[in-house]
Amino acid sequence: MVNFNPNVSSALPISAPGTAGKTNVKPDSGFADTIKAVEEQISKVDNLQQSSDISIQDLLAGKNEDITSVVSAVAKADMSFKLLVGVRNKLIEAYKQTMNMPI
Repeated sequence: MVNFNPNVSSALPISAPGTAGKTNVKPDSGFADTIKAVEEQISKVDNLQQSSDISIQDLLAGKNEDITSVVSAVAKADMSFKLLVGVRNKLIEAYKQTMNMPI
């Protein structure tokens, strides 16, 4: 099970001094921005998976003899995929809880 800390500052947008709590985001663009961010993260995970596959193929073909970099690439791709699946599971769980709320 992956536990997420909602107070991680690196995930929050950086604001200028004196503008804490104020955002310049339009209310209508919130969902579109979220979808775009999700697409970017999925693309990054896919790129890591592809580079991991390429490094494995290079190692097997004899083009690369550094097994440490291959193991590192595979571990990075694995962790990013596990994190993506964890986020998906949390979203599905939140959706199910929302659907089970009494009206």
